This record gives sequence, C-alpha cells and structure tokens, in this order.
Amino acid sequence: MGSIPAQAADNVIRYYPSGSIYTYRWALLKLALDHVEKLDHRHYALVPLKDNVTQWRAEQLLSSGKVDVVAFAPNAQREKLLQPVRMDILKGIIGYRVFFVRKEDAARIAGMNAQQFRSSVRLGLNSQWADYPIMKNNGYDMLASIGYESLFEMLAAGRFDALPRGLNEVGSEMQEQLPRYPGLTLEKTKAIYFPFPVYFWVSKENTALAKRVLQGLKLAERDGSFKALFLRHHAEAIQLLATNGWQTTQISNTELPPGNVKPDTSWWWKRR
Repeated sequence: MGSIPAQAADNVIRYYPSGSIYTYRWALLKLALDHVEKLDHRHYALVPLKDNVTQWRAEQLLSSGKVDVVAFAPNAQREKLLQPVRMDILKGIIGYRVFFVRKEDAARIAGMNAQQFRSSVRLGLNSQWADYPIMKNNGYDMLASIGYESLFEMLAAGRFDALPRGLNEVGSEMQEQLPRYPGLTLEKTKAIYFPFPVYFWVSKENTALAKRVLQGLKLAERDGSFKALFLRHHAEAIQLLATNGWQTTQISNTELPPGNVKPDTSWWWKRR
C-alpha cells in the first residue's frame, strides 16, 4: 500500500477487502460518508489495502490502526476485538449459497435430494471464513483450505466436489474464474440459505468513525439511495435467483452471536 501524506492521514479511510466481488461494499461506504459530508463538509478518501492478507491478519491490522474499516460477518472473536457498525449492508444475500461444480458431476448432483447432497458431496472452503464452521456444524462434509483463487483450482483438480459461493459473488466469478477453469460450471438445482449479516467494522477506539458510518447508512436508507445502490449492484444476482429457482435448504447460523438481528431479505428474495 502506498504511503499517505501525514497531513492527509486523518481524512483517509483504508479498507479491506478489495476486489471485484467487494465493489458494492465500498460503494455503499462511500455513499454513507457522502451523506454525512453534506452535513459537516468533511470529506474522506477511501483507499484499499493492496496487500493480500487473511481475514485474521486484517483484523489485527484494524486493531493496530493500519486499516480503518473492514467488511465481514460477525462472529464471537470479532465481537470481542472489533467494533461493529451494526447495520447489515448486504441484506442477507451472501448467506444464499450456490455452488460451482465440475461439469462432469453436474447431472449426478442434480439428481440428489437435500440429504444426499449434505452427506455425499464434499464442500471446499477457506477455514478462516465465517461460513466454514456454519456448514460444518450443520453436517456438511467440509475440506478446509486457505486462500481464495486456489479453491477453484482445487475444485477443478477433484480435491472436493462443490465450492459454495454467495449469490452476490457468482456473477463476477463466472466472468473471471470460469474462463480459467473451463471444466467448472454453476450448479443449477441446489442452494443453502443461512442468516449471515455483514457489517462494517472499525477498531474499538474509533467510535467517531463508527458513528459517522452508521449515521450515513441510516440517511441513505431513509432517502432510498441505499436500496437503489443495492439493487443496481445485485441485479444480475437477483435475476439468477429468478431464473434458476434453486431447491433451497435453510440451515442455522451456529456462529451468529447473540444480539445480531437476522437479515431482512425482502429486497432480493420474495419467499413463498
């Protein structure tokens, strides 16, 4: 990450993670900050952390002041170490999980019922991600790994059978990852849903920033710009859901600490 002039440091917000699947999160943070800027005329510039670090390392960097904001799901460790801006920024859409599989396995998996899928299909996930213990605790056969792009490589090599991804993530991944792994495809019949809010987090000491972000999110929600941004960024995902009509198994989020409200999915999922 490039150095920041000392005189400008107070007005720079360094964030993590970055990349195409996270674009919406930081567009929303900018929207929130812009709303508060209209009131007090204090401008903040958003700068991504360029380093490729683990979520655990990002939490350390946040606690030490080298990163200002992260956007993660809550778990017990984060609740202890960090300060959440307790408004779900993704409205639960990332908790709707669909699967990349090998093309040769697609017909076999499509023929399974939900219980057969749970017991017979091995899923691969980064062991540091909050969804890994959720799926493991719900009885899914899990292979633990570290990293992100390596998961696609491992799936293609047959190390596991299916890679669960959030409904909001698969659009960009079909464009960016599948051309590199032509033997993979998006499975069209099975999905899992669990309540999985995502928050902005700041350090325990940075209460002023937490208040600023929460104020901006509430203002954006009130004037409709939050919802408009969400729908614009997730139009493809919402269309995928409408087109595929996955058989959806709802499971519990065993890692959701007390005091966290389950997401309101009504912006994107019209449940029957």
